[in-house]
Amino acid sequence: MTERRNADSQRLGSVRHVVRDAVPPSFPSSSLSAQRVAATHSGDTGGPRIEGVYIISVAARLLEMHPQTLRKYERVGLVRPSRTIGMLRLYSEQDIARLRLIKHLVDEMRINLAGVEFVLAMAGRLLQAKDRISDADAERRFMEVVGEELQELLGMLNIAGESR
Repeated sequence: MTERRNADSQRLGSVRHVVRDAVPPSFPSSSLSAQRVAATHSGDTGGPRIEGVYIISVAARLLEMHPQTLRKYERVGLVRPSRTIGMLRLYSEQDIARLRLIKHLVDEMRINLAGVEFVLAMAGRLLQAKDRISDADAERRFMEVVGEELQELLGMLNIAGESR
């Protein structure tokens, strides 16, 4: 047993795990004792800190899904959890939210995985279109402000030119 623990520790390499209580207060099952894993890339590189990630067993409990279902969703490309050096799946808060949506689409809306993939792709495209529209609006407003400033400066130059 200790040999396996040592092997697991070696496979994880420079990743440290800090375990914290992660069950949200609004979560329906009070008997569930899930744990949040915050992985920190340590070492000389001073790598990025990743917080709020869940290992597959915890994510499965939070979502009330079987871990194999999560693996299947990853296999078909619906979710892409990050991985530790030892290839341990780490699901972020964003992954959990996406999986909740997938679960709703599959369980409540009775949409098959191809349909879920289509719905998620369309939602992504709609969000991109919304962002582009927002960017275009911001650019248009910026151009209006710059135009007004140029008009004001030109007006000041005309006044200065006339007074000479």
